[in-house]
Amino acid sequence: MVSSSHEAMHRIFQEYPGLFSRVSEVLGISIGSPASATVMPTDLTENRPLERRVDTLLRIDMEDDDESYLLAIEAQGKKDPEKPVSWMYYLSYLQAKYKLPPMLLVVCQDRATAEWAAQPYSVGYPQAPVLTLRPLVAGPHNMPVIKDVTEVRKDLVLATLAAITHAGDPDINVILKALSTALRDVPETIADPIVELTAQGLGNRPAAQQWRNLVAVDLSFYKSALSEEIRDEGRAEGIARSVLLLLGQAGVEVSDEARVRILGCGDVETLSRWLLRAPNASIVEDIFAGE
Repeated sequence: MVSSSHEAMHRIFQEYPGLFSRVSEVLGISIGSPASATVMPTDLTENRPLERRVDTLLRIDMEDDDESYLLAIEAQGKKDPEKPVSWMYYLSYLQAKYKLPPMLLVVCQDRATAEWAAQPYSVGYPQAPVLTLRPLVAGPHNMPVIKDVTEVRKDLVLATLAAITHAGDPDINVILKALSTALRDVPETIADPIVELTAQGLGNRPAAQQWRNLVAVDLSFYKSALSEEIRDEGRAEGIARSVLLLLGQAGVEVSDEARVRILGCGDVETLSRWLLRAPNASIVEDIFAGE
């Protein structure tokens, strides 16, 4: 199953197509800002049973039509010896179908995978290769570690991608704190997608909880989906503790199993129902009646 961090590593380019121009500078090449960008179909399957699908595909149109190109973006979570051949297929297919030069950007979150993906891959006889793949790779080995709020403010989107690629960095908490602090000063319409993409990009890593904590404190006035989820969790926890308090005041013994059930419930409506029943309960099972 595709992970949330996998999705964030390529979807950020759909949301902010101009990001690639800034990433290209980090990678040591200079590609100008697009005049426009179009999200293209990602299904590269021909009339064959083998499915081929790239993560994100953008058509980047420049002011000079001769400089327009296709940008394929792949999020890569681990080494996969089959991928270079697939990437070669993608690029050849795109060149043949759209008659535009294709580029491949691979985004990684660990150094070993990034360095593997960046290695040239050749097809053909060793002494006479006919094709050589040289993808661009953005990962913890070359993306900047941005811990200064002033630097984050210069390019929020690049800082977001950098934070995602450094999700496993020992300084990730400092990186995330700089990002959340910078987001305090921007409109909600700008902050919301960055908050969500960052949460998605961190996946189930320990840093994900740190980001939730920062959003709850530094960005508590925003109404992003993540902020609302955090506030709902806070309300649920408060109601659950009130249920236990009322049961205690009523002299009702609460078993460990019931306590876990009450504290583990995240549904505010259910907890509110239990809260209303608690003062009149004789045994703890009374609040669960009919459920």
